Amino acid sequence: MTITPIESLKSIANLNDLSKISTSQSSGIPFQSLFQDAVQNVKDTDANLNQELVKLTTGQSDNLHDAVIASTKASLSVQMLVQLRNKALDAYNEVMRMSV
Repeated sequence: MTITPIESLKSIANLNDLSKISTSQSSGIPFQSLFQDAVQNVKDTDANLNQELVKLTTGQSDNLHDAVIASTKASLSVQMLVQLRNKALDAYNEVMRMSV
C-alpha cells in the first residue's frame, strides 16, 4: 500500500487564473446555462425515449425495461425543467413585490 504525499500549492496566482477561465466561459446571464442544460436534457431524454420506442415497435429490441427506463428519465427531466421554471418565476415575483 502506497501513500501519496500531499502536494503544496504552487501559488495563489494559479487559482486566480482558474477563476478567470470559469467566468469567461459562463454567459452574462446568471442562470442561462442552467436552463439551457435542462432544456438540452429534456431534448436528449426525449430523443432517447423515441429511439427506444422505435426499437421496441420494430422488433429490433425485446427489452421492455429499456423503454420504461427511458420513459421515466424523460418524465423526470421534464418535471425538473418545470420545477426550475416555477422556482425562477417565484423568485421573479418575489423581487417584483419588494418595495424600493
